Amino acid sequence: MRLGRVPRIPASPHHLPSFDRLAGPRAHAASLHVRQQAVLALRTADHHDVAERAPGKGIDTRCPGRPTCRSADPILSPCERPLRAGQSIVGARPESYPGSGLAIYPRQRAAAAPGTANCRTLVAGAAMRLAIESEGSTRYMEQVVSASCLASLRCTSCGAVYPADEIHATCPACGKVLFADYDLEQAARTLTPEALRSRPWTLWRYHELMPVRDPANRLTLGEGGTPLLRAERLGQALGLSRLWVKDESQNPTGSFKARGLAAAVSRAKELGARAVAIPSAGNAAAAMSAYAARAGLPAYVFMPADTPAAMPAECRAYGAHVFLVRGLINDCGRVVRAGAERFGWMDVSTLKEPYRAEGKKTMGMELAEQLGWRLPDAIVYPTGGGTGIVGMWKAFDELERLGLIGPHRSRMVVVQAEGCAPIVRAFQAGARHAEPWADARTIAPGIRVPVAIGDYLILDAVRASGGTALAVGDEEMLEGVRLLARLEGLFVSPEAGATVAAARRLRERGELGRDDEVVLFLTGSGLKHPELVEGDYPVLDPDDPALPERLAAVVGRNG
Repeated sequence: MRLGRVPRIPASPHHLPSFDRLAGPRAHAASLHVRQQAVLALRTADHHDVAERAPGKGIDTRCPGRPTCRSADPILSPCERPLRAGQSIVGARPESYPGSGLAIYPRQRAAAAPGTANCRTLVAGAAMRLAIESEGSTRYMEQVVSASCLASLRCTSCGAVYPADEIHATCPACGKVLFADYDLEQAARTLTPEALRSRPWTLWRYHELMPVRDPANRLTLGEGGTPLLRAERLGQALGLSRLWVKDESQNPTGSFKARGLAAAVSRAKELGARAVAIPSAGNAAAAMSAYAARAGLPAYVFMPADTPAAMPAECRAYGAHVFLVRGLINDCGRVVRAGAERFGWMDVSTLKEPYRAEGKKTMGMELAEQLGWRLPDAIVYPTGGGTGIVGMWKAFDELERLGLIGPHRSRMVVVQAEGCAPIVRAFQAGARHAEPWADARTIAPGIRVPVAIGDYLILDAVRASGGTALAVGDEEMLEGVRLLARLEGLFVSPEAGATVAAARRLRERGELGRDDEVVLFLTGSGLKHPELVEGDYPVLDPDDPALPERLAAVVGRNG
């Protein structure tokens, strides 16, 4: 029998007949092998039991040990990824591999020679058919593969399209930002609310819309799945009855940067990069260093010389080569570009490669899922290079095209520092590009970014959403940090504190209504900024006879 002659089986389970029991007590189990080009093939294994269920309820193929199959088919390579014991591979209704989201659609086909018992596969793009022949009958299945559906890279300015499986930085034609595009029709077949229920809460749960093809290259430290918390006490203080905070400080390395760098370093590893390099105000460098350590890749970090001491120390702990630069993050970027050209590093600067935005967009995907596949009225986001707001806006478009959300969009609110606000200035001037900000100064290193390559993407998202952009002062940020800590038990970075200041100001101006549903993105942990918490600490002598009176005075002042 030649499997290539079998007509394509519809993907929809509603067009498939039921699958009756296999005739015969034994058949071959299967294991998964993922090829670099996102081709997932079912492999065969000898002598594993088939436990038959009642008619109409399918069959469980249970694999008690590692498969030993060596396929003779020239298309296939030997088994490499065995099924875990007890995994169901066929069924009367479409079922999923636990934790993988692989949907199996069975279909009965023509008879085969009696006495055979073997499995063969036909690989066709990202879909595959499996023929199981056992004692006179053959069953065919089409497996809908939930691997990455990455298709190509597209320039967000000139529209040029490039192959996805080559290392690219910005668009070779115009120098602007490249986006990863996906086969959304294929992704829709497996990226469903039902499939997501069985997937772990990391950013890789959305792997159809992530750029890493081979699961073996998905680096993870448990990033993603951050809590969306009701902030009732803070909301009362700000006059907002439906206030939420998305606590990104719970990511590995303490900030939202873990999302973007998990994706970027994973893809760098998959594409064969020899080393990675980054200019950073701190948190991005820490995240890149951690994931580079996970990948076994050399990491080169370039930070402004006045970066808070905890951040270069963290990078050094991960084994990165750390350099301090006289100047700001854009000056660090000049050093990285020179080094990348000379030494062949993969530069993972903000939006100067296509993949950090793909990790960051999972913030928007998670938010929609956590709210029951809808979006809030407003998202308040601290913005430096803008990868997060650009990524989330891209995610909302992809989710709508998949049918997971409707056309409603949150108003996107950009928050910057008064001492470094190029996006705010461009927004207020009606410009599509932001001029570099001179003499940038703020206590918030993550938004001390005087120039952003993705300025036009940020501004497009804000305007298309009916949102706004505003700048807040350093003291307002610190007050936001204090409010979050004292009212909600969240110690956050000054960038996160800026979202509180922005929400307060927008509420006072009437641009946020009392009953608007508002989400503040808390992008980093305050544990990296202990220098911003001031105050004297009383030193007590436990043998001091006046100790009770001293304590009483403090307790009396503080209630």
